[in-house]
Amino acid sequence: MASQFPGFFAGTEMPNAGWWEALWPDPAVVLAAVGVKPNMAVMDLCSGDGWFTLQIAKLARHVVAIDIDADLLDVARHRLIESGVTNCDFVAGNAYELTRLWPRPVDFVFLANAFHGVPDRARLACSIHDALLPSGLFAVVNWHRRPREETTILGEPRGPKTELRMSPGETAQAVETGGLKLHRVVEVPPYHYGAVFERPAS
Repeated sequence: MASQFPGFFAGTEMPNAGWWEALWPDPAVVLAAVGVKPNMAVMDLCSGDGWFTLQIAKLARHVVAIDIDADLLDVARHRLIESGVTNCDFVAGNAYELTRLWPRPVDFVFLANAFHGVPDRARLACSIHDALLPSGLFAVVNWHRRPREETTILGEPRGPKTELRMSPGETAQAVETGGLKLHRVVEVPPYHYGAVFERPAS
């Protein structure tokens, strides 16, 4: 899949149908943990098939789903249409070019299960910084740095290779190079954490 899309992030392919639901049967709990709130304009970055996009749209004022894979965006679009949700835009493009893809700054950028595969994390962090309003938030939901064989879902090891996984400290160090500041780290059971960053107000 990565070879189809220049700029696709390593080890971030969409999982087989079923295990997202087994991992996080209620994605709204994850969103609440990292601070997505009503009346926010939210960017769901590397949104995939829309598992989180739908729940963000139910909560937020508006959501824009961005992914490099237009086919996955179509899956997400149909997921939201079938649920009667209309406050979402879908944009195919490269995550390094967010202000070109969506020139209106947002309150919150949400990124799940992708940051570990980003080859140029400083560039992505700068792109996210520029896509946020002052005091806006960026949440990275990442796999804990645990051996892959320990993170089982539906009886099988899941997630990226062990060597791709990042600790909260490593994630913070990478993101802060883009001008964002670590706000807090929360647990996202069973195998993830959420690192929440803020764009300084000035």
